Amino acid sequence: MPLSDYPRVSLAHLPTPLEFLPRLTKHLGGPNVYVKRDDCTGLGTGGNKTRKLEFLMADAIKKKADLIITQGAVQSNHARQTAAAAAKIGMKCELVFEKRVADATTAYKESGNVFLDKLFGANIHEVANGSDMTKEMEDLSDQLREKGSNPYIIPGGGSNPIGALGYVDCVIELIAQAKSKDITFDSIIMATGSAGTQAGLVVGSKITKSNIPVLGVGVNAPKEAQEEKVFKLASDLSDFMGLPSLVSRDDIVANCDYVGDGYGIPTLGMNKALLQLARLEGLLFDPVYSGKGLAGMIDLIGKGYFENQKNIVFIHTGGAAGLFAYHDILET
Repeated sequence: MPLSDYPRVSLAHLPTPLEFLPRLTKHLGGPNVYVKRDDCTGLGTGGNKTRKLEFLMADAIKKKADLIITQGAVQSNHARQTAAAAAKIGMKCELVFEKRVADATTAYKESGNVFLDKLFGANIHEVANGSDMTKEMEDLSDQLREKGSNPYIIPGGGSNPIGALGYVDCVIELIAQAKSKDITFDSIIMATGSAGTQAGLVVGSKITKSNIPVLGVGVNAPKEAQEEKVFKLASDLSDFMGLPSLVSRDDIVANCDYVGDGYGIPTLGMNKALLQLARLEGLLFDPVYSGKGLAGMIDLIGKGYFENQKNIVFIHTGGAAGLFAYHDILET
């Protein structure tokens, strides 16, 4: 099925810009580095989840939902964009937060995305690290149904076949922009966590027959587990679109060497990468996802991973609001 056959609401500022990073390119001495500015999608300070929410919120409307439930870590970028989308459409929003970061600072617990969630009117429920988040959302949904609501559950990161359609669309958009600039990309790089963005990019690369390799830089899971998660979702997405067996296991590549001590825990490499982009290109990246993805790309350029490649593009998934939650522990 073509993307136009799927219900969709307009939430994002599209197309997002495609920018060349001349100073970073010169500094690294590798391929030409471009950035796809999905931090500029507009909704609730922007980010990659807005593309997914265009399809997810349309499905919620189709199912006559009046309330959205989703989950994530306390400083979830996805939760913040979901809360904004719910407000824009006129639905209530319930956020279930897993306390994944031990010894969290006051800034982490109260500022950044959490502050914005509250501004958008979302209700927050915190659960212990290691909780079964699917069950937590289902239990909350049952409670709210008993009170007369019709909840719609969105998985963490908006990462299911419906949400991943947003990144099939992103590839179509990216290729059109590249063509208009007479550019051919040799690699797409991005931070990978809940898997929806990478899965959508891989399927989009196949559907468009561009077959651009997609490299995900992991932010939480080991390599094998991350790749399996992305492969399963990419396979489910291709089935959902009526294109079974479109994706092979070899199409899924994740480098998980840059996670550091765990999810949401800053690394020196990430901190250095944030400073480089801020001071070379005036761009802000977040400390959890895009920052670690950026650190991975920069290090891999230095190691010759992209040798003989002319142009690469990093998908900037947003999240700069999260910087404020880490202001007291990041080096500037």
